[in-house]
Amino acid sequence: MKFHLQAPTATLVTGLGPGWIRVGERDYRENVVLTPDVLVPGWAPGGFAALAPADFTGLLEYAPELVLLGTGAMQRFPDSRLTGGLAAAGIGVDVMDTRAACRTFNILIGEDRRVVAALLIDGDRPRYSRETR
Repeated sequence: MKFHLQAPTATLVTGLGPGWIRVGERDYRENVVLTPDVLVPGWAPGGFAALAPADFTGLLEYAPELVLLGTGAMQRFPDSRLTGGLAAAGIGVDVMDTRAACRTFNILIGEDRRVVAALLIDGDRPRYSRETR
């Protein structure tokens, strides 16, 4: 068996804490959208309470097979009317806290899946005590 070293993708999540996320070697303190090739800062700037259908239909441009919604330190489910455009396009939406969404995103891009992670970064006190590294 031969092993081959693969260079990590530029959008691999490498750290996370209250109010920030690290993608590659850079920290972000705002909500982001991640695809296997693209990072878009500034997604849904109003946070969870201000999510709108347009925040989700805008994700269609990345042609995902699955959208991971990270809702901050706690898992919160958005109203189904917000994600209706994705459902109508046959795209699944998995909702989880942002830490879980980051782990899942890293696994799925390692499997060459067409996944989009829409991650809400909040400064809430987390339910966990250690950073993801």
